[in-house]
Amino acid sequence: MTGRALLSVEDVAVDLPTARGNLRAVDHVDLALAPGRTLGIVGESGCGKTMLSRAILQLLPKQAKLAGRVMFDGQNLARCDEPALRKLRARSLAVVFQDPMTSLNPVLTIGTQLIETLQEHLALDLGAARKRSAELLAAVGIPAPEQRLAQYPHQLSGGMRQRVAIAIALSCEPRLLIADEPTTALDVTIQAQILDLLAREQRRRHMAMILITHDLGVVAGRTDEVAVMYAGRVVERAPTQALFKRMQMPYTEALLGAIPKLDAAPHAPLPAISGRPPDPTRPLAGCAFAPRCRYADGHCASAKPPLSAAETPAHHYACFHPLRLAEGAGA
Repeated sequence: MTGRALLSVEDVAVDLPTARGNLRAVDHVDLALAPGRTLGIVGESGCGKTMLSRAILQLLPKQAKLAGRVMFDGQNLARCDEPALRKLRARSLAVVFQDPMTSLNPVLTIGTQLIETLQEHLALDLGAARKRSAELLAAVGIPAPEQRLAQYPHQLSGGMRQRVAIAIALSCEPRLLIADEPTTALDVTIQAQILDLLAREQRRRHMAMILITHDLGVVAGRTDEVAVMYAGRVVERAPTQALFKRMQMPYTEALLGAIPKLDAAPHAPLPAISGRPPDPTRPLAGCAFAPRCRYADGHCASAKPPLSAAETPAHHYACFHPLRLAEGAGA
């Protein structure tokens, strides 16, 4: 990371009470993000990516317990009252959720949802808000924006709905945008268009962005830094190029290996990570990935590896047998 941090996540943990006991959804995570930079957060479903984003936005379930600090531009969001948070989420913090059919109001027109946002937070009059709404739709690649303002979400395709959600998120010129699996359930070509749109708007507005995904391929060319999460923890964090040049964590290697290959033979089985993630209500004494790791030994089962620095200070990993050593030992 370069420059002063706009966002600093400091030792954040999130606990949720369940019928089976306490569930540690986020396990003491530290992250920082400077203005204009993009951070990718990667991991399987259930690893804590979305819960971490909700902790940043202070949108956790009511029964959730948050520990640690979330500092945004020098302000501790965990100590802000609801009116202050509401103002911050509109003007400085924005989010694009993975399913626009649930984030958009199905009984309000696209225009109403955009215009209400602009009038509430930017105090624009109706005419100015309507003009700005059409400009925002055009900016995110929606044709005939004036006509779209009168339509309802169900009248648009999935890709168009996601573009509308992005337009609403960008409407108040946020300083930080969180995109949580923004291409879920979209056609592959539409996925690329949405990701390119986010990257273009991020650069044009010089805003910070967190891109949450389960696919390492998505973050490869679109982020400055990557944090890999597993069982609520960050298990590897590095500048994007450094991560792909010399990843250290076996889980990161397994995620990369699970990406389908274009040159694979027809009907070839899709690659997958063996085993299943641990039960978050039954935390393991050692490394959470040990039961699925081909390099694991007794030490891994009995002790939890700390997040340690690799050859470069910006690269950290949590593993007793990093790939450069495990492979050198012929494991």
